[in-house]
Amino acid sequence: MFKNLTIGQFIPGNSVIHRLDPRTKIIVTVIYIVLLFLIKDFYGYLILSPFIILPILLSGIPVKYTLKGLKPMIILILVTMVFNILFTTGEVLYTLGPLKITKEGLEMSGFIALRLIFLVIGTSYITLTTSPIALTDGIEYILTPFKKIGVPAHELAMMMTIALRFIPTLLEETEKIIKAQMARGADFQSRNLLNKAKNLVPLLVPLFISAFRRADELAMAMEARCYRGGENRTRMKQLRVTTIDYLAFIFAAVISCIIIITRFSFNFGVI
Repeated sequence: MFKNLTIGQFIPGNSVIHRLDPRTKIIVTVIYIVLLFLIKDFYGYLILSPFIILPILLSGIPVKYTLKGLKPMIILILVTMVFNILFTTGEVLYTLGPLKITKEGLEMSGFIALRLIFLVIGTSYITLTTSPIALTDGIEYILTPFKKIGVPAHELAMMMTIALRFIPTLLEETEKIIKAQMARGADFQSRNLLNKAKNLVPLLVPLFISAFRRADELAMAMEARCYRGGENRTRMKQLRVTTIDYLAFIFAAVISCIIIITRFSFNFGVI
């Protein structure tokens, strides 16, 4: 059920994308997300597509594995498309009883579906190509200026990284519990909402117990390794910005300028 989730997974490698500084990948990913919500037409996705195509070509990660991350999102994408098709007003194309399918609804549903697809694929590469330690260091460096106002940069970075890395672990644990409960007669396929709610109890209780147990084990492991937070903490590998990082920033800046110019200066059939 959850084996197709790619968020939080890390695939070791020595590709150009793997060698990028984690700070570069975090900043470029944030720029990508902002641009994704700035575009208002299908031409914008065409301009933004290099953000997805280049990591696919340069990371060495199979396209099939990348697309696998979309499978858990299919239901959400379909539901979003249906709601936009049926409840967006505009030029009526088809009538199904009280429901009307409009031209604007079809355009909006395709637009939102592309946004979700671009969001999942584009953001998955930051964890697929960055180790948890490098990701923590990158987030901490970016949050360091906020220490002046009392923001615990290291602790926040550590919590964010642990939470991100625990997503696939907890989902895998959930799948094991579901299979174990189904073997004991639990019915997770029932269409009755009341029965579904009742069946969640034997799922959530062991899941919470497992999550707390894993958290306790992680805390004990960190204490055993003399972890005491970020103050006066040294690093075996120092982060360095290289030529490929500058090229990545230039690439992001060029795409950003093109999208901003087309967004605010030209009319490409804004939805």
